[in-house]
Amino acid sequence: MRRTHDVLIVGGGLVGASLAIALESLPLDVALVEASPSGELPAVFDQRNLSLAAASVNALAALGVMRELRAPTGPIRRIHVSRAGDFGSVRLEAGDYGRDAFGQVVVARDFGEALEARLAQLPRLTRYRPARFVGLEGDDGGARGVRLATADGDIQLQARLLVAADGTRSALRDALAIASRSHDYGQTLFVARMRGERVPDGTAWERFTDSGPTALLPRGDRAWGVVHGVPAVQAAAVSALDDAGWLARLQQVFGWRAGRFTGVGERSAYPIASMVAEALVAPRAVLLGNAAQTIHPVGAQGFNLGLRDALTLAEGLRAHAGDPGDATLLARYAQRRQEDRERTLAFSDGIARMTANPSPLLRPLRSLGLLAADRSGWLQSWLVGGAMGFRGDVPELCR
Repeated sequence: MRRTHDVLIVGGGLVGASLAIALESLPLDVALVEASPSGELPAVFDQRNLSLAAASVNALAALGVMRELRAPTGPIRRIHVSRAGDFGSVRLEAGDYGRDAFGQVVVARDFGEALEARLAQLPRLTRYRPARFVGLEGDDGGARGVRLATADGDIQLQARLLVAADGTRSALRDALAIASRSHDYGQTLFVARMRGERVPDGTAWERFTDSGPTALLPRGDRAWGVVHGVPAVQAAAVSALDDAGWLARLQQVFGWRAGRFTGVGERSAYPIASMVAEALVAPRAVLLGNAAQTIHPVGAQGFNLGLRDALTLAEGLRAHAGDPGDATLLARYAQRRQEDRERTLAFSDGIARMTANPSPLLRPLRSLGLLAADRSGWLQSWLVGGAMGFRGDVPELCR
């Protein structure tokens, strides 16, 4: 007889693991399908820098994840945004809004270790690892059949609710026949740890160019987390630069706002493309995080959006005592996520396209926009609210 789980989460990365933790207190049989074996972190937990919005920090603290961090985080106390070739800039101060910080910068590997520490504290959680989803086995009306490939061969399970948290190329989304649309931005993002003559002072710098965004994030280890976008056709040449050439390139692109750059660590490169699923739910199934939407990293909204997906679902399950795969519950989830999702998608895609467009006709419009955002109180408040994760129907744990 197949084992039946109330909730089966496919994907043990940032969003899937967070959902499993958020469901800890509910009277549900929860299982997590993870590609990585015990003792290893998923590949997503690398040296990338995660900008956790204030709403995410609130929620992760409530879930007990922040206390498990063994490395210091870097508070974002101010944000400075500008674009090469345009005049004007936007400067946001957390203190102006009665806050110590807009959010925190966390190294993905450190965050992965904190999530793993919390997962290990969940005695009722079933973990299938290493395992991967390989197919659906039908629907008897009360649960969906699932087939997993494991080191010991295929196993078959039943799930009253299936959660696709298995990333942009979600196998579960494909099996559910949920269509998606994609866009290649023609950019490659380089990520690295960088040192400078000045240590970070809590300022997050964002510099846009025709080639894409470059950001400096204040890490907790007194170094900068650099995110540097380049045209995809130049990625190989940029990757081949030695450290001196890389630092010279960054200095030229970014200027001297943060002083002189003196050293750089290992660099990683990621092609930038977006993916948006046409639907968030299917019978007894729901999409979360990158499986639902993968967005341009400008503004660092991706994981924060996915975490709000997970928290909204957990909140809905808490309020709905009964069948976790109930169609009404899932429809309500999709409705609650609509505003936040649409506004965040429009913001990230719009900013990415507009700031990288080299047309001279756009320069005065962008400059006026920067000036307006820097001087308009209501516009700044709108930007700050979105940056901190307070957009749309905000989950209770985020507040």
